[in-house]
This record gives sequence, C-alpha cells and structure tokens, in this order.
Amino acid sequence: MDVKYDFGPETGEERIVYVRPVAVADLPEELQSQLGGVDRLYAVHDTNGERLALVKDRGLAFVLARQNDLAPVSVH
Repeated sequence: MDVKYDFGPETGEERIVYVRPVAVADLPEELQSQLGGVDRLYAVHDTNGERLALVKDRGLAFVLARQNDLAPVSVH
C-alpha cells in the first residue's frame, strides 16, 4: 500500500492526527452491514475533528498516518 492521500495543504509544520477506537455500533447502519462481525475500528481524525479514515486496527492507523507524513497521536 504505497498510495499517498491528500489530507490537506502542506504547512511546513508537523501535522498531527488523532487515532481513536470507534465502536462499530456507533457507525451508520449501512457501514455496519459491510463489516461482518467486527466490533471495533480505529478512526484517524485531523486537528479539527474531521474523520479522515477508518481502519481495521490501531497499528494500521499509525502506519497510514506516517505514510502520509502525518504525526499520529493516540486518543482514549
């Protein structure tokens, strides 16, 4: 997976994103029906709180962020 995504304009500063667990039950029903038995996903959010991505596990969320030159921070 070497695809870079455009998460916004370059600022020259370290860009922080937040990684947090998300209960599948809290997601829209149409998305829940596609996940087949998964209880939890991990969301990557920008500093304004906008969800940028949903991924299968925490490690993948951190890898995704770093591959896109973002600095991931865990949120509980």
